Amino acid sequence: MFARRRSPRLETERMVLRLPTHGDFSAWTTLRADSRAFLTPWEPVWHADHLSRRAFTNRVYWAGRASRGGTALPLFMVRRDGVLLGAITLDNIRRGPAQMGTLGYWIGAPFARQGFMGEAIGAVVAHAFGPLDLSRIEAACLPENAASRGVLEKAGFKYEGVAQSFLQINGRWRNHVLYASLRGDRRGRTDAR
Repeated sequence: MFARRRSPRLETERMVLRLPTHGDFSAWTTLRADSRAFLTPWEPVWHADHLSRRAFTNRVYWAGRASRGGTALPLFMVRRDGVLLGAITLDNIRRGPAQMGTLGYWIGAPFARQGFMGEAIGAVVAHAFGPLDLSRIEAACLPENAASRGVLEKAGFKYEGVAQSFLQINGRWRNHVLYASLRGDRRGRTDAR
């Protein structure tokens, strides 16, 4: 018999990072709806059913499958008092010679600029370079997203360049600045050009 793999659970000083559950639907929908104007400039266009129970159920099932399959680590950021703050995902996990993944995240408007995302990034990076045995974590954001660039740089990610027409954000193909964190990084500080 195969042993059942435990669901990932990362703990920080103020949060628990865990897979989404069906019981998170109301908190997630409320936080996303209340933060829509705050998130819209930085995200792909939401589908018409983005906030529906069906879409959320699909998200929960995908998170479980991806985590069990080792292709992604999609975690909700939950404050220790049970309040949902946002989400962070280590996605596109590649093995073999790459040993890398891509980091993505969002935070609800009421919780922005309070250090929660930096705390979450630190926990995910430690988990990625520890138990997951990855060698590289990549992240990308819009050049004008000073908050996202700042949290990545503070977490030790280094600027690596610009990807042209990298993702569709708010309905348009947009350039992104690329950052990476390497296990045992000795590159020193790199400045965005």
